[in-house]
Amino acid sequence: MTSHTSARDVHTEFKVMSILDTDLYMFTMQQAIFEYYPTAKVVHRFTHRDKHRQFPRTCIEKFREALSSFADVQLTQDERFWLQNQCKYFKAGYLDYLQSYRFKPDQISVTFIPSPDDPDMGNVKIEARGLWVETVLWAVPLMACLSEMYFRYADRDWDYTGQEEQAAHKATSLLDARCMFGEFGTRRRRSFVTHDLVVRGIKKARDAHEWKEGFYGTCNPYLAMRYNLNAVGTIAHEWFMGIAALGDYKDAAGTALDLWSNLYGDSLSVTPTDTFSTEVFYREFDNRRANQWKALRQDSGDPKVFAPRAMQMYEERGIDYKQKAIIFNDALDFKKAKELNEQCQLLGFKCSFGIGTWLTNDFKKKSSGYEEQSKALNIVIKLGSIEGKECVKISDEITKNTGVPEVVAKVKEMYQILVS
Repeated sequence: MTSHTSARDVHTEFKVMSILDTDLYMFTMQQAIFEYYPTAKVVHRFTHRDKHRQFPRTCIEKFREALSSFADVQLTQDERFWLQNQCKYFKAGYLDYLQSYRFKPDQISVTFIPSPDDPDMGNVKIEARGLWVETVLWAVPLMACLSEMYFRYADRDWDYTGQEEQAAHKATSLLDARCMFGEFGTRRRRSFVTHDLVVRGIKKARDAHEWKEGFYGTCNPYLAMRYNLNAVGTIAHEWFMGIAALGDYKDAAGTALDLWSNLYGDSLSVTPTDTFSTEVFYREFDNRRANQWKALRQDSGDPKVFAPRAMQMYEERGIDYKQKAIIFNDALDFKKAKELNEQCQLLGFKCSFGIGTWLTNDFKKKSSGYEEQSKALNIVIKLGSIEGKECVKISDEITKNTGVPEVVAKVKEMYQILVS
């Protein structure tokens, strides 16, 4: 059955489906903050990376109105039961806290910044302020909500025609190519309906395929619960950014890794490497940590250099890299995943793929007869400051630096990163 729901008639008004309609690692990070930094105060900041794309004023007004609906969301008893059975690393004390948790819309400020050329078009400044343990849950649903509002009220030249079938075809192609993958598309999805259609399509393809273990789950706990799938996730860069700023960037990666390991053991031992660049990370990723952590996550820079460099790093420490794994997670599509999978197979490196936007925001314009791409938003919300100290993310790609430029430059100097 072909899915062809209109972009305008899905919901009459925005509705938050569940507190679990987010990325799993928002909860694992919240539990770590609850454990170690319950009183830390932070500011999260929004960045729109596409400088040539503007928001209509009406879209931002609708987004602001939608925020009030978050206040009514809470963890249900059924959801708690599911979490404690499926994610056994969550402690009872944390689940008690999560069940009492309520979003506070007054923590969010939304400012429309009109264009000099057209006062009804412009950009938007979004900030979340409050206790870290509270505001941490805002980032993903805020981005998902903004994307949904944009594609309801700003760009309507699309519909849901073939989304479930497209997702099934992509999943089958990945499985046929022996590319193990998970669905990581909550934050930049076009809408909740899109996400639901996509996960449904992937599940159908997996169920019909001989290699069922090739699809290992979704980042979204609500959809995992709904479709009886694994909920999967790693660690957000935010964990490293906050700890680094609190400690004035001394032993930042090592401290972040060790606190996480002390809380989760081997359960969640997949780490991003690029918060302050992979080379800086490797300086603190000593033999003990490299042995302890099961996998590395590639999230920026040239993915083709990542596996050979990781192999070298493990060999320098006398560790068999064939017992480790890489999760590629940066702007993936079928072609990239297939090429990286073939490279890792030649090296003998286990790998998998966390795929987001290509699955949950891949649309064609109706006006082009479904030929021309309908471009997704390129948005992020990152930790801006903690206890008054500015936070930065360097990454392995110069264009992805996040933070106040002066602080970014200072951190690069401190870590002896070449400034280009």
